[in-house]
Amino acid sequence: MSLHRYVLGTIADLLSGGAAADREIFLDFGDCRIRVRSNSAPLLGELDAYFGAFVAPAGEAEIEITAIEAATPSIPLDLVEKEPDPGKERIKEEYAELPGGRIVRKRLTGMVFLFGGGLNLAVGPCGTNPNQIVNFINNRYIEHKLHRGCLLGHSAAVALVSGARMRGLALCGFSGAGKSTLAMHVMSRGAAFVSNDRLLVSPADRALRMYGVAKLPRINPGTALNNPDLADVVPEDDRERFLGLEGDELWGLEHKYDVFLDKCFGEGRFVLAAPLHGLLVLNWRRDGGETRIAFAKAADRPDLLPAFMKPAGLFCLPLNGAPWRDPGAAEYAEVLARCDLIEVSGGVDFARAADFCMEYLLHG
Repeated sequence: MSLHRYVLGTIADLLSGGAAADREIFLDFGDCRIRVRSNSAPLLGELDAYFGAFVAPAGEAEIEITAIEAATPSIPLDLVEKEPDPGKERIKEEYAELPGGRIVRKRLTGMVFLFGGGLNLAVGPCGTNPNQIVNFINNRYIEHKLHRGCLLGHSAAVALVSGARMRGLALCGFSGAGKSTLAMHVMSRGAAFVSNDRLLVSPADRALRMYGVAKLPRINPGTALNNPDLADVVPEDDRERFLGLEGDELWGLEHKYDVFLDKCFGEGRFVLAAPLHGLLVLNWRRDGGETRIAFAKAADRPDLLPAFMKPAGLFCLPLNGAPWRDPGAAEYAEVLARCDLIEVSGGVDFARAADFCMEYLLHG
């Protein structure tokens, strides 16, 4: 055992207080299997319901994660506040760097995460914060793919099987543009869902391939109330209250709902891998007039790239202790030059954009 792994293991023992993680669930994300161990049967039940079709039989796994239900553990370390993301004000996390790893504490919930060198531990009130365990699992998968040369994008994605071929389209946009809403409209027209907010693009082969993250789309009431397939997402009490709202008031609500895709669209509509043929950038606004859709080249439109570019963030570590470096605009442009770049500008029109997406997926 390396010294780094010994140090991390000792800290893990202190945080978990010797609790035995004697229950487990396995997840299969296609090219990566994950084993999640816990001392909490209710938590594993929540994960089973959330991940649905990605739950797998027991077997070998590339990633091991332990989630311990406990009181928030004390951390005898000086923690550094993580600066809020651009446009945000509240500090949500604090962390400390460790030999070969990192420890992160969520300020609001008290959840503590320790990871590095193959060790992945979550300790705290897991049962009241299952969404943070879901995010931790998905972040371990994102790190796994980044270590294998993938590029991380801030994007939703959809795909369509037509005959013997599958075509895929990534959907990104500047803040509040509605990529999740558009993805739901495209699903209503027959497409499959690939990812909601994070997308991994592999440039290893000449043809690009994209990998989704097994996280359910989260939508606002405006998205749900304007799509019949999402009729059951909003509870009846909320629905009656929201139906009295109009325009920006409805779309600006901070409420979010998970969309269980199998229940809304039928089974088999969530796939985690597809070829990437195009990247559609929502660069529209509600008072923008007529909607315009145009093809562009990544090298000619560096202003569009920030809509897709995404830093790895606090929950990803580099391999072998090397310094982490997020790719720059030039690297994104080089990869995205190998697929179509499509800008949607002018005014917001989800029906027209969804019709275009389906035409693109069907005929290119």
